[in-house]
Formats: sequence, structure tokens, C-alpha cells
Amino acid sequence: MARRATVIGSGPNGLSAAVALARAGYEVRVLEAASTAGGGVRTANLTLPGFRHDVGSAVHPAALSSPFFRAFGIHERVGWIHPLASYAQPLDGGRAAIAWRDLERTADALGRDGRTWRAVLRPLSSRLGGVVDFTGSQLLRWPRHPITAARFGLRTLQLGTRLGRGTFETEEANALLAGVLAHANTPLPSIGAAASGLFLAAHAHSADGWAFPRGGAQTIADALVADLRAHGGVVETGVRVETLDGLEWGDPDAGDLLLLDTTPRLLLTHPHLPARYAQALRHYRYGQAVAKVDFALDGPVPWAHPEVALAPTVHVGGTREEIEAGENAVARGGMTERPYVLTVQPSVLDGTRAPEGKHVLWTYIHVPAGSTFDPTQVIVRQIERFAPGFRRHILASHATTAAQRAADNPADIGGDILGGAFTLAQAFRRPVVSRTPWRTPLRGVYLASAATPPGPGVSGMPGWLAARQALRDRRGGERLELEDLFGS
Repeated sequence: MARRATVIGSGPNGLSAAVALARAGYEVRVLEAASTAGGGVRTANLTLPGFRHDVGSAVHPAALSSPFFRAFGIHERVGWIHPLASYAQPLDGGRAAIAWRDLERTADALGRDGRTWRAVLRPLSSRLGGVVDFTGSQLLRWPRHPITAARFGLRTLQLGTRLGRGTFETEEANALLAGVLAHANTPLPSIGAAASGLFLAAHAHSADGWAFPRGGAQTIADALVADLRAHGGVVETGVRVETLDGLEWGDPDAGDLLLLDTTPRLLLTHPHLPARYAQALRHYRYGQAVAKVDFALDGPVPWAHPEVALAPTVHVGGTREEIEAGENAVARGGMTERPYVLTVQPSVLDGTRAPEGKHVLWTYIHVPAGSTFDPTQVIVRQIERFAPGFRRHILASHATTAAQRAADNPADIGGDILGGAFTLAQAFRRPVVSRTPWRTPLRGVYLASAATPPGPGVSGMPGWLAARQALRDRRGGERLELEDLFGS
């Protein structure tokens, strides 16, 4: 009888783990609480017929550089759009800073900060593989590209403290950096935000840039599900697992496995979890949340600076000082009238997302965990600041509060979409300090979510690394590589 594996959660990490195990010969069953597979990479009609909105993530810089997805062939299985401008930062007075995929074009536009922008990012974007290797599994090991890792680490330390505020002189360069650092949803400046921001900024100037899939994020999940089914696996939707007590998932003594693409808190429901490990999980911190609004528009966003329309991702927040003030207010449990708004306008390059001539706009702000605040009006006002007349283009909108997100997806504690606070401490303790953080003390049970290294992002790596750890344990320490599953 073939060994069996059960995976709880069908986000990109759960599906990546499932694909790896199915290709390794396991009978795999994936249990998903929602009505469709995909977790954070789903696409749905949220506003009006014909308007396709990404439910979770919308742009995926880490997907095309991910070792797992590269081996899986995500470049060929999914159609990708590579914008000339990775992201934009509008400023008052019709000004803007643009992070073009072309690093030289970006630096030239930054004037006297261009030389510094090149010095910070060229060594990282030109050696992106080394950055991905250093950040892509866990920090408790010697990096395979030590010089790149050292550069990344030193720049993180530089930009993650108040001393780093003197790195750039112009409002444009400071805002361009602050907008990408704010993705981390953590106080600014901080080491965690700097690490996250540098990782993303390095991708912005890479060959792929901040690519996104034609047709929406769902295409990533669909490709993984198709491969899983081709290797005998199944996905069961509408199955919500709220406790491990009494869950029938197989016989660990026979080599059966249980992988959790969930919050570590689900492990606390197991009756035999060792007390010391349980205590460590209780000390694992969750971060601030997001409140999201999707818009159906009768035309493109009327940005005051025309080149902002060329960037699918737009960081709406004004200057560095404004962005930092807004993010730090959220970290203290409050809000500002001018928040940092992360926006994605995929339909400017992807005509499949809305009826002809129409557009979709994906937006969210950071809010305190568990917030019931509907951000629709504050987001509209902030976009109007840089795109006068935006309100007149709105046909419909759909808001999801942090509390609603937490209720819809048990893995998003309080509406935290990052799987836990993204801090320096939790880069090492994710969710525990260990050289094998995917393995739990429960025989045959592994964590495969963003709460394990390398953390958040659509990379599939936490799922793959959990599956590899499980297979290695079952094979007496024999190391499995991606080439063993997908070929060279």
C-alpha cells in the first residue's frame, strides 16, 4: 500500500508540498476550507460580472525567482506579464518616482540620488540568485553566495535603522524606498522591513521585474492543482479543519504524513503536543492586519503623473515621512487619515481582467489586528489626492475588513496575511528556533506555511522545504533535491 499524505490548506505552499509529495509517490489529499483551491492566490468576481479580482496577492516578484517554481516550470505553465515599470510612487504636485525594470533608467531619473540607488541595488539585482538563496530557506546556515549575502545583510542593517535615513537626499528616492519597505507591515524603520524591502527592490530591477500572471493569481493555483491531479492527488474543498484532535489523517508508524499550510496555532489543538513546543508556539507573534477594497472602474485610474499608469503596482502614501508615520501609527494600534495604500492595477496590461474599456483596481491598507474598519472612503480620498477624479470612475467596490479576512481564512490571524510578524527575531524564530523548523515534535506532522522559512510571499518554498524535510526523515536522512522530482 502506498504511503499517504494529507495537506491542510491549499494556498501556494500547501499545493507545492502536495505536488512534491505526489511526485515522490505518496497518495496525497489536500483539504481546503474555501469553495475553491488557491488560498492567497485565488481570483474571483467580487464586484460586477466580468470583473476578475485577486482575492489575496496580485503581483508575485518571488514566484519567478523561486527555486521550487523554477523547477516546477511556472514560467511555461502560466502566462506572465513583465511590466516595464515594476512599481511607482506618486507625490504631490503631479510628481512621481518610478522603479523601472531598467535600473539605469530608474537611477537616471533620481538625479543626484541615482548613483546611490545604483550602489545599493545593482549588486543585489544583478546577483538575484544569491539574494534568493540567502533569504530563501533559513538563516541558520552558511550561504552558498557569501559575498552577496554579506552585501544584503549590510544594506539591511544600514537601511533598517534611523541612521539609514541619510542614505538618500531627494524626496523622490526616499519615497521610492519607503513605499517598498512598507510592504512588511511593521514599524519603520526596522531591520525586518529593510530585509523585505531590499528583497523586493532587487526583484524590481531584475530581468523578470514585478511580474504577474495573465488572467489573475488563480492561474498559479490551477497549474499546481493540475500537476497534483496528474500524479494521483486530490483536492477536497469546503472542508474546514479547526482542530487536530481526532483528525483522521493516516498512520504515522506506516510512514503517513500530515502537512499544515496553516497558522501554527492549529498545532495547539493536538492533545499530545509537548508542553515546551506548545509554549514556544504561544510566544510566536502575529502582526498587524490588512483591510482590502476591490474596485470595478469604467476606465483607468487618472493619475496626475502619466507614467504612474505604466506600473501595475503603485504605492500611494506620499513622502517617506508620511509613510513612516502611517505605518507606525498602525503598529501602535491606531490609524491616520492619510494611510499607505498598496494598489495594483493589473488591467492596464491584462485585458482579460475586465470588460473591454473597463478596469479592476486592487487596494489595501494596514490596520490593527482584528479591525472592523471599512477603508473604502479613506482609500478613495488618498487615491484622489494623486489621481483627481478617481471617484467618478468607480462602478462598484467590495471591501474586506481585517476581521472578515480572519473569519474567512483561519490562517490569517486577526487579518495578518504574512503568517506572523515580520521582525528580525522572527526571521530566526519562525515559528521556533531550529535548523529544521518545518518539523514538529509530533511524528509525521510538519508545518508548511508562511509561518516557516523563508516566510511570506508566493514562492512555494515553505511547502517544498516542509515536504523535503518530511521525505528526508522518512528516508533515513537521504537528501531529496528538486531535480529528483522535476528533472534537471
